[in-house]
Amino acid sequence: MDVESFDTALLRTTIGRALRRGGDFAEVFVEDRESLGLRLEDGRIEQTSGGRESGAAVRLLAGERTYYAYSDAVDEAGLTAAADAVAAAVSSGADGVSIVDLGAVFSAPEKHPVLTPPAEVGAADKAALVRAGDEAARSVSGEIVQAVIGYGDTRQRVLIANSLGDLVYDDRTRTRFTAQVVARRGDVIQTGHEAVGGSAGLELVDEEGARGVARTAADKARTMLDSRPAPVGAMPVVLGNGFGGTLFHEACGHGLEADAVAKGASIYAGKMGAVVAAPIVSAYDEGSITNGWGSQAFDDEGVPTQKTLVIEEGRLAGYLYDRLRAREAGAAPTGNGRRQSYRHIPIPRMTTTYIAPGRSTPEEIIAATRRGFYAKSLAGGQVEPASGNFVFGVAEGYLIEDGRITVPLRGATLVGNGIDILMKIDMIAGDFDVKTGICGKDGQGVPVGTGQATLRIAEMTVGGTG
Repeated sequence: MDVESFDTALLRTTIGRALRRGGDFAEVFVEDRESLGLRLEDGRIEQTSGGRESGAAVRLLAGERTYYAYSDAVDEAGLTAAADAVAAAVSSGADGVSIVDLGAVFSAPEKHPVLTPPAEVGAADKAALVRAGDEAARSVSGEIVQAVIGYGDTRQRVLIANSLGDLVYDDRTRTRFTAQVVARRGDVIQTGHEAVGGSAGLELVDEEGARGVARTAADKARTMLDSRPAPVGAMPVVLGNGFGGTLFHEACGHGLEADAVAKGASIYAGKMGAVVAAPIVSAYDEGSITNGWGSQAFDDEGVPTQKTLVIEEGRLAGYLYDRLRAREAGAAPTGNGRRQSYRHIPIPRMTTTYIAPGRSTPEEIIAATRRGFYAKSLAGGQVEPASGNFVFGVAEGYLIEDGRITVPLRGATLVGNGIDILMKIDMIAGDFDVKTGICGKDGQGVPVGTGQATLRIAEMTVGGTG
């Protein structure tokens, strides 16, 4: 299906049909997606996903209500049925807003250039990458007992038309390579994870790059075999760059999404301009980082992505809006209306959310910490957005003694409150890095970047078994 040259007249007719019984805004979202996923485990390669799917959705906003219908058939019959479904749900019976004539198709292919389109590379070459990763991981140590190596690529083409007259086309290619490695020594079992991904093609990872990702994961697992139980108590905590950004994403970022704010389910509700972090802390959500994993030229409502300041020198400066919540709040959308596919309604979502780098160096931060805990990377956790309270597991952690990183520690958890932790950040380095992830919310998963530089929290509760 050629999404970019889709019948503009049919799109306009569909929007008008959706609005015929009332409504303030109508939109058509057309999607065509190709994907391939490979997974190697125990020496066998399996195709975990793949194929092509297409569909279209019609959304109607009337006051605070949202009506949504989709069709797997991208033709006049499918769009007409979806438009009729949302129109029938509106009870006013009055004519909706007048539709503005659709403009020319707007796109921005230069935003995230793809040098090696995955579709032009054979499956055998992609399989060679995961085999190389498996070989590299196992070569690190005889204590490596399992390696799960994954490769995935997706090309998603979307066309978004709405009653404001917007007509936006976005062509999105994403590629990702992951390694999950398990090491065992007697009864001690440890895991290491590493990944690389971006809104880019296969230029992102070659065979040597695949080997490097896998070796890094294996090194983490092997190192943690020498770990001892983590200590318990309040102490300074240094969060590593990259994966350390998971804490800000989960413990703070979700509370900045405008739907949580509107429902009063966010600790940041009603705090615009208030002090929510230490003065050295500024933070952003940025969906426009060139070739970033969480980036795309437009969000899933056709709004250009941007760099949104959410915390400025310790004060709350902004929320993350989709069109609906922006309209309710009298604000401008920030390019954060995202959906997993045409089968899902767009909601406010993070893209790449991070604390801005500072002026210290990682070495200075460690040297300034007489005794503390270094959390190099985090695992999963639980967060309550309304209160900001959280508990996170630590995937890779170390003891800091006399200003030096010493022994690895296992079984650690980080316990705290989002605003309280932000207020206690007292050093930030300049070694900014971003890692890739899939963020789940309301049953939808979307690609996100989590990032930060190395930073120190003056005091934080570490839970463990020591």
